Amino acid sequence: MTTTVNTTPKTPAASAPKMIPYNVAKTFGFGPVNAEIGGFDKPSRFSPAVDANYELRKDLMMDILAWWLIGDGEGLYLTGPSGSGKSSLIRQICGMLNLPLQHMVGHNRLEFPEMVTTVHIVNGNTVVSYGPLARAMKYGHVFLLDEIDLIDPSTNAALNEIIQGRPLTIPETGEVIVPHPLFKFIATGNTRGSNDSLGVYQGTTGQNMAFMDRFWVVEVGYAEKEVELKILQQIVNAPQNVLEKMIEVANAVRDAFMGNSQDGAACEITFSTRTLVRWAKGAAYFKPLAKQGKNPMLYSLDLALCNRATKETRAFIQGMVTRVFGE
Repeated sequence: MTTTVNTTPKTPAASAPKMIPYNVAKTFGFGPVNAEIGGFDKPSRFSPAVDANYELRKDLMMDILAWWLIGDGEGLYLTGPSGSGKSSLIRQICGMLNLPLQHMVGHNRLEFPEMVTTVHIVNGNTVVSYGPLARAMKYGHVFLLDEIDLIDPSTNAALNEIIQGRPLTIPETGEVIVPHPLFKFIATGNTRGSNDSLGVYQGTTGQNMAFMDRFWVVEVGYAEKEVELKILQQIVNAPQNVLEKMIEVANAVRDAFMGNSQDGAACEITFSTRTLVRWAKGAAYFKPLAKQGKNPMLYSLDLALCNRATKETRAFIQGMVTRVFGE
């Protein structure tokens, strides 16, 4: 009888990431020259990857960095229209600082205990493990709660003490978690914590004033033309004037969605930067369709956006493309 013995040396356990200071100006390319922001020396499995094509928006970043540097005991609330890049901005910042990110998406049935613990039954025993919020507080992660205005205000009220930096008690075990120095609480929402003025964000609800008073509120609009142009130029090989016209169409749709269209046009869907990139990539891919008498711009736009629009909105957007690009 032969016995097989594994003689492969065991891989030493990887050392845990260590807290280190990052110079703000060197890390982000702008900001206070001598200011430092905390992060880790290497990423963990919770750290988002850095997007090499991402363009940081200076004016927006200056507000966020101010909160990061002097906003202790307060949360950050990013508000803005759908697709304006609220969550992706936080992911990029965390990636650049090697900060682990704990992410949850709010909904009207979400309860506070779901953020704190996860309970499992293993071999008949009850096993309690950290939920995203407790893990973030314990180990110095960023906790990102998307769509916070979809959550019942009474649930969000339970977060008041957490946002202010108070310890968290795990009810099942009695453990008291004192927030790690790098712990940050960030929320996003399509409204400003009040009612939906556009009438397009179904399910959102007004939040308690005392809860909202615990946040720095930063408005995240759609990216400037110059920023989106840089993004598109890094992704697709197309003439600049073509990309500029695509951005012009996107902004016209956004204006209609936000109720800012000069001709009073209305639109129930909007044009995120992500959708704009999808359209540009599709237009390049389907360019050969022109030989078949099809318009690659319109064809790819249907796949990127218009196939989920109403008949009237689809006609409006396609008409906008024809006016901007010509027949």
